[in-house]
Amino acid sequence: MHKHLLVFAVILFLFQTSSKAQNVDLLPKKKTSISKPSRDFLMVQLTYDNWANKPDSIQTTGLGRGLGIYLCYDWPINNSNFSFASGVGIGSSNIFLKNQVVSFEDTGAIASQAIFGDDTAAGYKKYKLATAYFEAPFELRYFSNKENRNSGFKAAIGLRVGTLLSAHTKGVYTIDGNKTIDKVESKRYLEKWRFAATFRVGYGNFSLMGTYNLNSLFKATNGPQVTPYSIGICISGL
Repeated sequence: MHKHLLVFAVILFLFQTSSKAQNVDLLPKKKTSISKPSRDFLMVQLTYDNWANKPDSIQTTGLGRGLGIYLCYDWPINNSNFSFASGVGIGSSNIFLKNQVVSFEDTGAIASQAIFGDDTAAGYKKYKLATAYFEAPFELRYFSNKENRNSGFKAAIGLRVGTLLSAHTKGVYTIDGNKTIDKVESKRYLEKWRFAATFRVGYGNFSLMGTYNLNSLFKATNGPQVTPYSIGICISGL
């Protein structure tokens, strides 16, 4: 009798253990931080910057460069491989001029435009025009691997809207063996807003990217109608 009870108890124990294991398997698994899909929340962009549509009187030189840092929120479109994203960030650009200066003083004196002139008198070793914008990027994104966007092909097209935060010229020269810097801050002649078409294409956390302004850097009657553009790399994730 005791032997039969022992066998029955063992069978009952095994049955309960099997049932619990099956119930655990049926429960949804909690995603870990590693298995959760990236939404490209953070984008850091390093670019080569220049101006299109430059008149012959303007000579850029060296490696114009830009830096952009953006935080975006991503909304998946249904259960597809596409999503829409928008956010905010800061974008800066530095354009170097060759043997030229820009009359950029914001003194209140009557002046109709920013004037690009010869720098023979000043003799600058380096001279640049630097701008910084507060921007909102908007992107339509495609991810080949929607479960883990840190892996797989990705692409995006979009629009970036920015408002001018600051602008200045900076010239560096040497006098009596001492390094001297001339810096003039002014937003007087520049467009307050900029609108740029954007694209990205890459794999995993790295992409090639580019932007092309849809409006000019300078106001219509206050300077040459140059069009800024940039080409570079984008590091994204989180």
